[in-house]
Amino acid sequence: MRATKERYQFAESRQTTQSTRLWAFLAYAIVLLVVVTSCVGGEGSESGSQQDTVAVSADVHEMLFGVNVDSLVVEKVSVGRGQTIAEILTAAGLPYSRAIVAADKAAPVFDFRRMRAGNTCYMMREADDTTAHLCHVVYEISPTDYVRLSFQSDSISVAREVVPSRSVRRTTYVSVTSSLWNAMMAENISPQITLDLADIFAWTVDFFGIGQGDEFAIVYDEKRVGEKVVGVGPIWAAVCRSTSKKQYAFRFESDSTSSYFDIQGNSLRRAFLKAPLRYNRISSRFSNGRMHPILKIRRPHHGVDYAAPLGTPVFAIGDGKVTAKGWDSKGGGNYVKIKHNSVYTSEYMHLRGFASGLKSGVTVRQGELIGYVGQTGLATGPHLDFRMFRDGKPVDPLKVDMPPAEPISNDDILDFMDDSEKLKSTLDSILTANRKLI
Repeated sequence: MRATKERYQFAESRQTTQSTRLWAFLAYAIVLLVVVTSCVGGEGSESGSQQDTVAVSADVHEMLFGVNVDSLVVEKVSVGRGQTIAEILTAAGLPYSRAIVAADKAAPVFDFRRMRAGNTCYMMREADDTTAHLCHVVYEISPTDYVRLSFQSDSISVAREVVPSRSVRRTTYVSVTSSLWNAMMAENISPQITLDLADIFAWTVDFFGIGQGDEFAIVYDEKRVGEKVVGVGPIWAAVCRSTSKKQYAFRFESDSTSSYFDIQGNSLRRAFLKAPLRYNRISSRFSNGRMHPILKIRRPHHGVDYAAPLGTPVFAIGDGKVTAKGWDSKGGGNYVKIKHNSVYTSEYMHLRGFASGLKSGVTVRQGELIGYVGQTGLATGPHLDFRMFRDGKPVDPLKVDMPPAEPISNDDILDFMDDSEKLKSTLDSILTANRKLI
């Protein structure tokens, strides 16, 4: 009540002065309010006031990696090449024997032998301790992941934590001049977005046939810690526009799984990839009467020749079982044949070699490595002769009607249409903003 008494005397001493009567009245009212509050609340009210004060104080504590560093001195140390955690702890003043114990105790949580040169360790000490007692050591594994060693007088604790990040919705646009990769790099877009985009459109867009002037608009999430970008989240929508054709992709989640669909709700996932490799050009197409470049006679060429450098990886265009692997004595050289289902079979010829472990009878997954571009058999240069068969009969691989995966279910179609229409409007606006005709 000392503060109350002082305020009351302060007000009373000025009541004789006409010009300050208003201030006195206000001071008296404040005193009265304090007295009434104290009487009503009693000791419980006073206790509650103290708790509120603690809560407000806690909000302004400076926290670093889950540690209140208000009373600590924090030193940043860069990990040197080949440096061990024991060396870092010893240099910080910890006895070598205890540093070894700390490293051993941390092993099940994080193997400090995997520290990277240039990453940062944070040394946290008592600010008023003449012996500079080491309280915590934090190694920053990545911008969102760290491990903390805490030292008490008789114990050591280890914790691995994740720094909370937030997602920020972003949009971007690129116009291809040489390749999609170069265009994305020129716009300083994360390489992960480029890889994800290639995966999304793998069944519907031939990325190795993309040319100058083709466009992409993308809606995706960016992960941030504070204002620092630490990664990217999923792509929510994208559009690829080449000449007059546009291919949309929309992410939709149902039953804890997600996939990508076109504007009608059909899955973008197909039974087969558009191409089994990264190729430079198509050097020969499907034909019933091609002049053979070596034999100099006309005979059917029931495949597509993809010109590519020696050693270029070749992938299975779809899930299936290897039914043949070996040497084709009719000019195909090293070859692999894969049966995908009761209808389709694919064949890969002129290979330089095969993937490790590949043999007849094994099951392969879509996109799995099966061999490498070569020049074996009757071939004038390195290329892949790729063939497909429907019900045992050769078909043009470039004209195969790829059967789609399951579309959006009837239960989800209305939600999907609502979401996709909004995202489509965003994508179209991006293209329009870049002065492109829709």
